[in-house]
Order: sequence, then structure tokens, then C-alpha cells
Amino acid sequence: MWVYEKKLQYPVRVSKCDVRMAKYLIEQYGGADGELAAALRYMNQRYTIPGKVIAVLNDISTEELAHLEMIATMVYKLTKDATVEQLKEAGLGAHYANHDSALYYENAGGVPWTAAYIQAKGDPIADLYEDIAAEEKARATYQWLINMTDDVDLMDSLKFLREREIVHSQRFREAVEILKQDREYKRIF
Repeated sequence: MWVYEKKLQYPVRVSKCDVRMAKYLIEQYGGADGELAAALRYMNQRYTIPGKVIAVLNDISTEELAHLEMIATMVYKLTKDATVEQLKEAGLGAHYANHDSALYYENAGGVPWTAAYIQAKGDPIADLYEDIAAEEKARATYQWLINMTDDVDLMDSLKFLREREIVHSQRFREAVEILKQDREYKRIF
């Protein structure tokens, strides 16, 4: 189904080693409102969504995987030259003890990712409202991450991701309206 292009969806640049910022970015890697949770939520929900809007879930879940790759790249670049002391000072000592410098699906507090983060109710409109909420929470998190860095290169990539969350929310809102119109049409006839 997928064709992988060996390039990021948007360039990821960082100006300096910043382990503290990498720790915060891990929230979008394996947190409840992060990219992994979003990709899996939408990919799973597509099996019970009406055909009229299934492409929205397919497209956005695929794009969320691309965002996951961007976050992983950011974390890697922000930590690649870090010493063990810097990792410990930034609160990543336990992560280092368990995973060295390998990425691991966890949130910024070190709590591992869990399937409890994602929902699939089976009611298309309920699921799409869940998706809208997820996108808005991710948008807010990206804004807070932007607020926490002074690295203009990193900010550029984070702003791109924040804007994509807004677009995803809009597309899910459009899908809700399509399903509501379809439901109303079926009631009339």
C-alpha cells in the first residue's frame, strides 16, 4: 500500500545539542497525543468508517507516520553529541540506563506508550470527534514545544507540524459534516 520515499516530509534542522528539548519532544513520539497514537488510531478506525470518508483516515494516518519519523529525527539530532552527564541532567538518565540512545515509545515523563491512548468506538461521528480532539491536543503541544525552544531551525519544523495538525483537524471536521449530511439525507428518504 505504501511507497516509502527516503526523505522526510519536511526538512528537520537543529542548531545545537539540546537534550532538555529532546526530552520534551519525546512527548510527541510516544505520548497520548503524539504521532504514534494518532497514526494507529486513524489506521484502526478506517475499518468502521463509511467509504465516503475512509480516504481521510488513510491519508492522515499515513502522514502521521511521516511526522513520527520527523520527531525521531529531531530527537536524534538533539541528542547525538550528548554526554551521559547531559542526559542525566536533562532527566534522561533512566532512559539511558534502559535504552542507551535508542528511541523508545514513551512520553516526556518516561511512561511507555500504551494502546489505552487510542480509541475506536465504532460510531463514525464519535470517532471523528475523538480525532478532532486528538489533533487539537497535538496542535497545542506543538505550540508549547515551540514556546520552549530558542532554536529557530527546530522551531521551523515544529511550526510545520503544528500547521499540519490544524489541517488534519479541518479535514476531520469536513468528514463529520459529510457524514451528518448523509445521515440527514437517509432520514428524509
